[in-house]
Amino acid sequence: MRQSEERAALLGLLLGRRFGWTRVVEDVLEANSAQQVLKNTLGGGETLFDLDEEPVSRALAEANDLLARCVDDGVGVHAFWEESYPAQLRDIHEMPALVFTRGTVLPDERRSIAVVGSRKASERGLAIARSIATELSRQGITVVSGLAAGVDTAAHTAALRAGGRTVAVIGTGINRHYPSQNRQLQEDIASEGLVLSQFLPDSAPTRQSFPMRNAVMSGYAAATIVVEAGERSGARIQARMALKHGRPVILPRDLLSNAWVRDYARRPGVHVVGGIDELMEAVHAILAAAEVTPEELVKDTELVW
Repeated sequence: MRQSEERAALLGLLLGRRFGWTRVVEDVLEANSAQQVLKNTLGGGETLFDLDEEPVSRALAEANDLLARCVDDGVGVHAFWEESYPAQLRDIHEMPALVFTRGTVLPDERRSIAVVGSRKASERGLAIARSIATELSRQGITVVSGLAAGVDTAAHTAALRAGGRTVAVIGTGINRHYPSQNRQLQEDIASEGLVLSQFLPDSAPTRQSFPMRNAVMSGYAAATIVVEAGERSGARIQARMALKHGRPVILPRDLLSNAWVRDYARRPGVHVVGGIDELMEAVHAILAAAEVTPEELVKDTELVW
Protein backbone atom coordinates (compact mmCIF):
# COMPACT_ATOMS: atom_id res chain seq x y z
CA MET A 1 0.00 0.00 0.00
CA ARG A 2 1.12 3.53 -0.64
CA GLN A 3 2.30 5.26 2.51
CA SER A 4 0.51 8.48 1.51
CA GLU A 5 -2.80 6.60 1.53
CA GLU A 6 -2.02 5.05 4.89
CA ARG A 7 -1.03 8.44 6.31
CA ALA A 8 -4.33 9.92 5.13
CA ALA A 9 -6.27 7.05 6.70
CA LEU A 10 -4.42 7.52 9.99
CA LEU A 11 -5.18 11.24 9.99
CA GLY A 12 -8.80 10.45 9.17
CA LEU A 13 -8.99 8.31 12.31
CA LEU A 14 -7.54 11.11 14.44
CA LEU A 15 -9.85 13.73 12.97
CA GLY A 16 -12.82 11.52 13.86
CA ARG A 17 -11.86 11.68 17.57
CA ARG A 18 -13.62 8.37 18.23
CA PHE A 19 -10.89 7.09 20.56
CA GLY A 20 -7.56 8.12 22.00
CA TRP A 21 -4.37 8.43 20.02
CA THR A 22 -2.66 5.55 21.86
CA ARG A 23 -5.59 3.31 20.94
CA VAL A 24 -5.18 4.35 17.28
CA VAL A 25 -1.55 3.22 17.30
CA GLU A 26 -2.43 -0.11 18.93
CA ASP A 27 -5.23 -0.82 16.45
CA VAL A 28 -3.15 0.11 13.40
CA LEU A 29 -0.29 -2.10 14.58
CA GLU A 30 -2.66 -5.00 15.15
CA ALA A 31 -4.33 -4.64 11.72
CA ASN A 32 -1.08 -3.64 9.96
CA SER A 33 -3.13 -1.08 8.06
CA ALA A 34 -4.58 2.32 8.96
CA GLN A 35 -6.98 1.98 6.03
CA GLN A 36 -8.35 -1.26 7.47
CA VAL A 37 -8.87 0.33 10.89
CA LEU A 38 -10.64 3.29 9.28
CA LYS A 39 -12.90 0.87 7.41
CA ASN A 40 -13.66 -1.08 10.58
CA THR A 41 -14.30 2.09 12.58
CA LEU A 42 -16.43 4.03 10.13
CA GLY A 43 -17.68 1.41 7.70
CA GLY A 44 -18.15 -1.57 9.98
CA GLY A 45 -16.52 -3.91 7.51
CA GLU A 46 -13.68 -6.37 7.70
CA THR A 47 -12.24 -5.99 4.19
CA LEU A 48 -10.43 -3.09 2.56
CA PHE A 49 -12.90 -0.57 1.29
CA ASP A 50 -13.86 1.08 -1.94
CA LEU A 51 -12.57 4.65 -1.57
CA ASP A 52 -15.89 6.03 -2.90
CA GLU A 53 -17.75 4.47 0.02
CA GLU A 54 -19.32 6.74 2.66
CA PRO A 55 -18.56 7.77 5.41
CA VAL A 56 -15.01 6.55 4.90
CA SER A 57 -14.54 8.69 1.81
CA ARG A 58 -15.61 11.80 3.74
CA ALA A 59 -12.99 11.09 6.42
CA LEU A 60 -10.32 10.58 3.76
CA ALA A 61 -11.37 13.75 1.94
CA GLU A 62 -11.05 15.77 5.16
CA ALA A 63 -7.69 14.20 5.92
CA ASN A 64 -6.33 14.77 2.41
CA ASP A 65 -7.50 18.39 2.51
CA LEU A 66 -5.59 18.93 5.78
CA LEU A 67 -2.50 17.19 4.39
CA ALA A 68 -2.59 19.44 1.32
CA ARG A 69 -2.83 22.52 3.54
CA CYS A 70 0.13 21.28 5.57
CA VAL A 71 2.18 20.95 2.38
CA ASP A 72 1.19 24.48 1.33
CA ASP A 73 2.11 25.83 4.79
CA GLY A 74 5.46 24.03 4.96
CA VAL A 75 4.34 21.72 7.76
CA GLY A 76 5.75 18.20 7.86
CA VAL A 77 3.43 15.33 8.76
CA HIS A 78 5.09 12.14 10.03
CA ALA A 79 3.23 8.90 10.78
CA PHE A 80 4.68 6.68 13.48
CA TRP A 81 5.89 4.02 11.03
CA GLU A 82 7.69 6.44 8.69
CA GLU A 83 11.45 6.89 8.57
CA SER A 84 11.10 10.63 9.21
CA TYR A 85 9.23 10.05 12.48
CA PRO A 86 11.49 10.61 15.54
CA ALA A 87 12.61 7.07 16.31
CA GLN A 88 13.00 7.67 20.05
CA LEU A 89 9.27 8.39 20.42
CA ARG A 90 8.50 4.80 19.46
CA ASP A 91 10.05 3.82 22.79
CA ILE A 92 7.32 5.38 24.96
CA HIS A 93 3.78 4.30 25.80
CA GLU A 94 2.49 7.79 24.91
CA MET A 95 3.88 7.58 21.34
CA PRO A 96 1.84 9.98 19.17
CA ALA A 97 0.34 8.43 16.06
CA LEU A 98 1.40 11.48 14.06
CA VAL A 99 3.65 14.46 14.68
CA PHE A 100 3.58 17.77 12.82
CA THR A 101 6.79 19.72 12.33
CA ARG A 102 8.23 22.99 11.08
CA GLY A 103 11.96 23.13 10.52
CA THR A 104 14.59 20.46 10.03
CA VAL A 105 13.97 16.92 11.26
CA LEU A 106 17.25 15.28 12.31
CA PRO A 107 18.08 12.10 14.26
CA ASP A 108 18.43 13.84 17.66
CA GLU A 109 17.91 10.78 19.83
CA ARG A 110 21.59 10.35 20.71
CA ARG A 111 22.49 14.02 21.17
CA SER A 112 19.52 15.81 22.76
CA ILE A 113 18.85 17.00 26.30
CA ALA A 114 15.65 18.61 27.59
CA VAL A 115 16.01 21.74 29.74
CA VAL A 116 12.82 22.54 31.66
CA GLY A 117 11.69 24.61 34.59
CA SER A 118 9.24 27.11 35.99
CA ARG A 119 7.29 29.58 33.86
CA LYS A 120 7.81 32.10 36.69
CA ALA A 121 11.48 31.41 37.13
CA SER A 122 13.76 33.49 39.31
CA GLU A 123 16.51 35.56 37.73
CA ARG A 124 18.99 33.00 39.01
CA GLY A 125 16.99 30.19 37.45
CA LEU A 126 16.90 31.99 34.11
CA ALA A 127 20.66 32.56 34.28
CA ILE A 128 21.24 28.86 35.03
CA ALA A 129 19.02 27.84 32.12
CA ARG A 130 20.94 30.12 29.75
CA SER A 131 24.27 28.80 31.00
CA ILE A 132 23.22 25.18 30.57
CA ALA A 133 21.75 25.71 27.09
CA THR A 134 24.82 27.66 25.97
CA GLU A 135 27.22 24.94 27.12
CA LEU A 136 25.12 22.15 25.59
CA SER A 137 25.06 24.05 22.30
CA ARG A 138 28.81 24.65 22.34
CA GLN A 139 29.31 20.90 22.67
CA GLY A 140 27.00 20.05 19.79
CA ILE A 141 24.11 18.79 21.91
CA THR A 142 20.54 19.62 20.89
CA VAL A 143 18.60 21.66 23.47
CA VAL A 144 14.99 20.50 23.79
CA SER A 145 12.36 22.53 25.63
CA GLY A 146 8.67 23.40 25.58
CA LEU A 147 8.55 27.03 24.36
CA ALA A 148 6.80 28.15 27.56
CA ALA A 149 7.60 31.39 29.35
CA GLY A 150 10.46 31.40 31.86
CA VAL A 151 13.07 28.64 31.75
CA ASP A 152 11.96 27.24 28.37
CA THR A 153 12.26 30.63 26.69
CA ALA A 154 15.67 31.24 28.26
CA ALA A 155 16.96 27.83 27.13
CA HIS A 156 15.73 28.15 23.53
CA THR A 157 17.02 31.71 23.20
CA ALA A 158 20.46 30.88 24.60
CA ALA A 159 20.80 27.87 22.31
CA LEU A 160 20.00 29.98 19.25
CA ARG A 161 22.41 32.72 20.32
CA ALA A 162 25.15 30.11 20.77
CA GLY A 163 24.55 28.84 17.24
CA GLY A 164 23.22 25.51 18.48
CA ARG A 165 20.28 23.35 17.52
CA THR A 166 17.12 23.64 19.58
CA VAL A 167 13.84 21.71 19.37
CA ALA A 168 10.57 23.10 20.72
CA VAL A 169 7.97 20.48 21.64
CA ILE A 170 4.80 22.52 21.95
CA GLY A 171 1.48 22.00 23.73
CA THR A 172 -0.69 23.42 20.93
CA GLY A 173 -1.16 22.83 17.23
CA ILE A 174 1.77 23.73 14.99
CA ASN A 175 -0.15 26.72 13.56
CA ARG A 176 -0.62 28.30 16.99
CA HIS A 177 1.75 30.62 18.83
CA TYR A 178 1.56 30.16 22.58
CA PRO A 179 2.39 32.14 24.57
CA SER A 180 1.80 34.97 22.12
CA GLN A 181 4.98 36.81 23.15
CA ASN A 182 7.01 33.85 21.88
CA ARG A 183 5.69 34.11 18.33
CA GLN A 184 9.00 35.36 16.91
CA LEU A 185 10.99 32.86 18.98
CA GLN A 186 8.86 30.05 17.58
CA GLU A 187 9.50 31.28 14.04
CA ASP A 188 13.23 31.52 14.75
CA ILE A 189 13.31 27.96 16.08
CA ALA A 190 11.46 26.71 13.00
CA SER A 191 14.02 28.49 10.83
CA GLU A 192 17.12 27.30 12.72
CA GLY A 193 15.97 24.10 14.44
CA LEU A 194 12.66 22.26 14.81
CA VAL A 195 9.18 22.90 16.20
CA LEU A 196 7.24 19.68 16.88
CA SER A 197 3.62 19.12 17.88
CA GLN A 198 1.59 15.98 18.48
CA PHE A 199 -1.67 17.91 18.13
CA LEU A 200 -3.77 18.74 15.07
CA PRO A 201 -2.40 21.93 13.47
CA ASP A 202 -5.02 24.42 14.69
CA SER A 203 -5.51 22.93 18.18
CA ALA A 204 -5.76 25.46 21.01
CA PRO A 205 -3.96 24.92 24.34
CA THR A 206 -5.86 22.91 26.96
CA ARG A 207 -5.23 21.80 30.52
CA GLN A 208 -4.47 18.29 29.26
CA SER A 209 -2.27 19.25 26.31
CA PHE A 210 0.72 20.43 28.35
CA PRO A 211 1.22 17.24 30.41
CA MET A 212 0.85 15.35 27.11
CA ARG A 213 3.51 17.64 25.63
CA ASN A 214 5.80 16.91 28.60
CA ALA A 215 5.50 13.17 27.97
CA VAL A 216 6.52 13.58 24.34
CA MET A 217 9.34 15.98 25.23
CA SER A 218 10.63 13.44 27.74
CA GLY A 219 10.50 10.73 25.09
CA TYR A 220 12.24 12.90 22.50
CA ALA A 221 15.23 13.78 24.69
CA ALA A 222 17.89 11.41 25.98
CA ALA A 223 17.61 13.01 29.44
CA THR A 224 15.87 15.89 31.24
CA ILE A 225 17.52 18.67 33.23
CA VAL A 226 15.17 20.38 35.69
CA VAL A 227 16.32 23.93 36.45
CA GLU A 228 13.51 25.08 38.75
CA ALA A 229 10.20 23.40 39.55
CA GLY A 230 7.45 23.65 42.13
CA GLU A 231 5.39 20.83 43.59
CA ARG A 232 2.76 20.94 40.82
CA SER A 233 4.82 22.21 37.90
CA GLY A 234 5.05 20.81 34.40
CA ALA A 235 8.78 20.33 34.97
CA ARG A 236 8.04 17.95 37.86
CA ILE A 237 5.59 16.10 35.61
CA GLN A 238 8.32 15.77 33.02
CA ALA A 239 10.80 14.45 35.57
CA ARG A 240 8.28 11.79 36.55
CA MET A 241 7.59 10.91 32.91
CA ALA A 242 11.30 10.77 32.10
CA LEU A 243 11.92 8.18 34.83
CA LYS A 244 8.89 6.24 33.63
CA HIS A 245 10.41 6.23 30.13
CA GLY A 246 13.78 5.09 31.41
CA ARG A 247 15.33 8.51 30.65
CA PRO A 248 17.73 9.94 33.24
CA VAL A 249 16.95 13.14 35.13
CA ILE A 250 19.54 15.73 36.22
CA LEU A 251 18.72 17.96 39.19
CA PRO A 252 20.77 20.90 40.55
CA ARG A 253 21.74 20.42 44.19
CA ASP A 254 20.08 23.76 45.02
CA LEU A 255 16.67 22.16 44.38
CA LEU A 256 17.07 19.76 47.29
CA SER A 257 15.20 22.29 49.42
CA ASN A 258 12.04 20.93 47.71
CA ALA A 259 10.56 17.76 49.23
CA TRP A 260 9.77 16.22 45.84
CA VAL A 261 13.36 16.75 44.68
CA ARG A 262 14.74 15.02 47.79
CA ASP A 263 12.41 12.10 47.04
CA TYR A 264 13.47 11.93 43.37
CA ALA A 265 17.16 12.23 44.27
CA ARG A 266 17.00 8.77 45.85
CA ARG A 267 15.63 7.12 42.72
CA PRO A 268 17.65 5.20 40.13
CA GLY A 269 18.47 7.26 37.07
CA VAL A 270 18.57 10.61 38.90
CA HIS A 271 21.80 12.65 38.97
CA VAL A 272 22.20 15.50 41.49
CA VAL A 273 24.88 17.96 40.39
CA GLY A 274 26.57 20.93 42.01
CA GLY A 275 27.53 23.05 39.01
CA ILE A 276 27.95 23.23 35.25
CA ASP A 277 31.06 21.01 35.24
CA GLU A 278 29.34 18.21 37.17
CA LEU A 279 26.26 18.65 35.02
CA MET A 280 28.19 18.25 31.77
CA GLU A 281 29.99 15.19 33.17
CA ALA A 282 26.57 13.65 33.86
CA VAL A 283 25.31 14.62 30.40
CA HIS A 284 28.25 13.01 28.62
CA ALA A 285 27.95 9.84 30.72
CA ILE A 286 24.25 9.63 29.87
CA LEU A 287 24.80 10.19 26.16
CA ALA A 288 27.59 7.64 26.07
CA ALA A 289 25.31 5.07 27.72
CA ALA A 290 22.50 5.92 25.28
CA GLU A 291 24.54 5.04 22.18
CA VAL A 292 22.29 2.58 20.40
CA THR A 293 21.63 1.75 16.77
CA PRO A 294 18.58 3.03 14.86
CA GLU A 295 17.46 -0.60 14.51
CA GLU A 296 17.33 -0.97 18.29
CA LEU A 297 15.25 2.19 18.57
CA VAL A 298 12.75 1.15 15.90
CA LYS A 299 12.20 -2.22 17.65
CA ASP A 300 9.06 -3.95 16.33
CA THR A 301 6.86 -0.95 15.49
CA GLU A 302 7.63 -0.79 11.77
CA LEU A 303 4.68 -1.74 9.58
CA VAL A 304 5.12 -4.12 6.66
CA TRP A 305 3.66 -2.73 3.46
